[in-house]
Amino acid sequence: MTAIYRGIAEVPAGFGPSIAAIGNFDGVHRGHQRILGAVVAEARHRGMRALAVTFDPHPEEFLRPASAPGLLTPMEHRLCLLAAAGLDAILVLRFDESLARLSAREFVQRVLVHALEVRGLHEGGNFRCGYKAEAGVQELAAFGVEFGFGITVHAPVHVHGLEVSSSAIRALVAAGDVKRARWMLGRPFSVQSTQKRDRGVGAKLLVPTINFAEYDGLLPAHGIYVTRLGIGVRCFPAVSSLGIRPTFADAGFALETHILDFEPVEIDATTLLELEFLYRLRDEEKYPTIELLKAQIRRDVANANRFFRIHSSLRKDRP
Repeated sequence: MTAIYRGIAEVPAGFGPSIAAIGNFDGVHRGHQRILGAVVAEARHRGMRALAVTFDPHPEEFLRPASAPGLLTPMEHRLCLLAAAGLDAILVLRFDESLARLSAREFVQRVLVHALEVRGLHEGGNFRCGYKAEAGVQELAAFGVEFGFGITVHAPVHVHGLEVSSSAIRALVAAGDVKRARWMLGRPFSVQSTQKRDRGVGAKLLVPTINFAEYDGLLPAHGIYVTRLGIGVRCFPAVSSLGIRPTFADAGFALETHILDFEPVEIDATTLLELEFLYRLRDEEKYPTIELLKAQIRRDVANANRFFRIHSSLRKDRP
């Protein structure tokens, strides 16, 4: 099991030596996965601990809150994905004024050398740390010579000719291009939330439609999507509507999912649900009559079923 330390004070004495990667890891995408895989491989080879160091909140949320991006993976989701990479531990550092003003040298000494006994560091070429991002990988390499750790710099990962980065994936998701986002992530873009609490959540989900509670992370562009709903190990093919439901006056925003292969399932107001966005079917539209909307919904369901027939493995439950 991956240990999670929320601050240096929680790191036990004698934790190291360790091999580490530092970053925001938003999305834990294919580029992050390559770096984390190298961390784990080196740690296993050298008999050390494999570790990721990340930050909460995202530095942009603290430094430039008005322009901070919506996150692909809010913290608890990100921790699950990082743990799945096979790490021994994750250190979550609170990004606040004191950390923002810490020089690169102080960060290396206090965190990497004293707390974690880092012997190897893996980073992307654009990594920077310290006050006003003063130090890059060259400066880290010089610190490594001084303090006794090596650094491996990883080239960007490209998929179908596209350079993988969190910012590129955020742009794709915001535009509704969940297909190319899936290429970069190495899995479908997904959101984790609970059922909306004002709709009479009971002991079972007894109808094939579920509305999601409010979600703080990034959502795709408004529209209709082929999706997959995860409830525990169970997965249900689905079609989801995300938007303001313009056919109905003052309906407001909703993320509503219609389950295709429905059967009653245990659920309550705290049950964590995961909705994977697989394919964008169309924009949301305003229809002059409810009958026309219902006819379009039937076409959406038929198109979603066609998608799942082609991609039959996506109907299976998660291992």
